[in-house]
Amino acid sequence: MIARIARTLLLTQLGVAVLFYLLLVKLHVTNVPLAIILSLALVGLFRASITANSFFLTWPYRAKSAHTPELSWPGIFRLFAGEYCATMVCSSWGMPFQRFDKRIFTDTTALPVLLIHGYGCNSGYWHWMSKALCEAHITHYAVDMEPVFGSIDGYAPLVHEAVQRLVAESGQDNIVIVAHSMGGLAARAYLRDHGCANIAKVITLGTPHHGTTIANFGIGINCGEMNWLGRAEEGTSSEWLQKLAATEEPATRAVILSIYSHHDNIVSPQISSHLPGAENIAISGIGHVALALDHSIQARVIEEIHKAGI
Repeated sequence: MIARIARTLLLTQLGVAVLFYLLLVKLHVTNVPLAIILSLALVGLFRASITANSFFLTWPYRAKSAHTPELSWPGIFRLFAGEYCATMVCSSWGMPFQRFDKRIFTDTTALPVLLIHGYGCNSGYWHWMSKALCEAHITHYAVDMEPVFGSIDGYAPLVHEAVQRLVAESGQDNIVIVAHSMGGLAARAYLRDHGCANIAKVITLGTPHHGTTIANFGIGINCGEMNWLGRAEEGTSSEWLQKLAATEEPATRAVILSIYSHHDNIVSPQISSHLPGAENIAISGIGHVALALDHSIQARVIEEIHKAGI
């Protein structure tokens, strides 16, 4: 479904660019290359405004402390540019055209990996992480979380089915889960229902473990389950997240590694990604979508996958 939506949006944007080009021609802009560039720039600026809006919506609810690094103006520009480029390539190439099921390597000693995407995405989001895993010769499967706007509880059976399939087909008793954003909550719902018997490690990237304020602007049952209500200091998690946390034993949290950004533009307050009882790694200057596309994050994930198999 997400692939079809993404392709439809691409065609719509192309249509807008063509209409703007025809308008420029009608206004007697005779320089054809210039008219094409201006038409494409219009679409690009619209897409940039969507990325900028995510920063504006979450800025009032950011969690700033003495441990939050301050970004210089060049750092802020790199943060925005990186997130903008990540959203462009994911929505224009990854999700519309790069969905995949599995990539198997028989010459690996690493544990196999299950990739779980976040809200409004599909397995194509992992295209660039998959390339890094392929270079490392790590077997990995991906799962598409549907229905798109369903309950996170409903994703737990999908994760369970994927885990069982990966265990059976790989011949390994344990696997590693790598999950982005809402995918990390689906992984925790799976652990709640099925335990850690087959899970060596769960690595979450930018997961709103305690909720995020931007979920209040989204649609779907899952958005309601990811809500953070109030500002960073006095806010509370959604009822669903509170119930999930209440079911978790220390042993469950111990298998989770949460990697998150101090400057996430979707998870706000950003400390929502800090999960007590889990291992937590905070980084700076990387946006939400860009997390799985960043080379340093990919290298750290691969390192953690190898460590999980020791």
